[in-house]
Amino acid sequence: MMPSYDRSIALYEETRRHLAGGVSSNVRYASVPVPLFFARGEGARLYDEDGNVHIDYILGNGPAILGHAPPAVCAAVAETLSLGQVFAGQHVRELELSRRLTALLPGADLVRYASSGTEAVQMALRLVRAFTGRTKVIKFEGHYHGWVDSVYVSVRPSGNEAGPAEAPVAVSDTPGAAPGAIADMVICGWNDLDHLRRAFETHPGDIAGVIMEPMMVNGGVILPKPGYLEGAKALCAQHGAVLIFDEVITGFRLGLTGAQGRFGVVPDLTIFAKAVAAGFPMALVAGRRDIMEIMQTQGVMHGGTYNGNVQSMAAAIATLDILTADRGALYPAMEARGTRLMHGLGALAAKHGVKLHVTGVPTMFQTMFIASVPANWRESSLLDRDRAMAFSAALQAQGVRVNQRCAWFLSAAHDDAAIDETLAAADRAFTMLV
Repeated sequence: MMPSYDRSIALYEETRRHLAGGVSSNVRYASVPVPLFFARGEGARLYDEDGNVHIDYILGNGPAILGHAPPAVCAAVAETLSLGQVFAGQHVRELELSRRLTALLPGADLVRYASSGTEAVQMALRLVRAFTGRTKVIKFEGHYHGWVDSVYVSVRPSGNEAGPAEAPVAVSDTPGAAPGAIADMVICGWNDLDHLRRAFETHPGDIAGVIMEPMMVNGGVILPKPGYLEGAKALCAQHGAVLIFDEVITGFRLGLTGAQGRFGVVPDLTIFAKAVAAGFPMALVAGRRDIMEIMQTQGVMHGGTYNGNVQSMAAAIATLDILTADRGALYPAMEARGTRLMHGLGALAAKHGVKLHVTGVPTMFQTMFIASVPANWRESSLLDRDRAMAFSAALQAQGVRVNQRCAWFLSAAHDDAAIDETLAAADRAFTMLV
């Protein structure tokens, strides 16, 4: 029997009378039949207002690394509520968290906090421009660095607008963006060192920095080619540019030290968010002392009323306690379950005669309806979107929640029973595609 969404539909129609578009983020429009209303989350599951239970692989778009409402994190936050929320001043939890992060993260001489990944990206870009005295930044097609004008560029460009692969055109992805906001963005295809080298040569002495997702999550959960990250770092060093890794999603999800630890390449600056506080709003920039300290020595402006707020700091400390326990023993367990899920989904697709590639890593992957494994956005954009949406809807009908691109995030709360239940649901969902 198909689940009912009558209450979500009614709530959405009522909400549209009071909330612009009925949602607080355009990403939520992708839900079917309407943006769903959830009553609560617990562990690996979400419970919607119609009483449907979903094994959740969206996890708030990645942050809920420990599952929904992890008891230890909630308890740590609850202990602070009566102490206050924002002081417009410092408190010892900022010191404690900063000390732990600089000891843990490769290349993190100093850190600075923000409230969202989008804000932290803007901080990093301002830093590299002030540090180098240059203005242009290289960004890659298919990489997402927030919704503001200066970086919401060539995230999902159409073939007609994007120009030739060897010379991509910077394309603003939203109406209403300031016309000059993208003037200093140089667009490249990712995973191609020759292309990156040409971009530096085309703009000699003008490139302040290179910003990238070290694993292209938003464009298909695609791994870097062997040697690519190392080559990008070498090119930045050769041309006096700053290398920025946007680990808003990969940080603390691919391991305690994120993508840079997994792939063995340490950038000059790194942006973290999402999983660092297990769902509470927090982001940070970490990096080289000589770059980070110019916020004080050169007066590079960075502010924010909610930066370092008491509850988010408490959540992040509690999250680190869990993630680092027993030398990070939580991660091998997640990897094992994620590997079983990836292999199981691939086997089920073969069983049902469905052409499918499972791309990514065990804690974060995508089921792609595509002829061959892509290496960049232009190849990833060839996936069968209609089939992906149909599979997402079929999974939802069977009690499994993934986004419409069929990206999957795993949490520590997805135990073996949840994996078994998911594979059984996916088996039934594949029959709905044939």
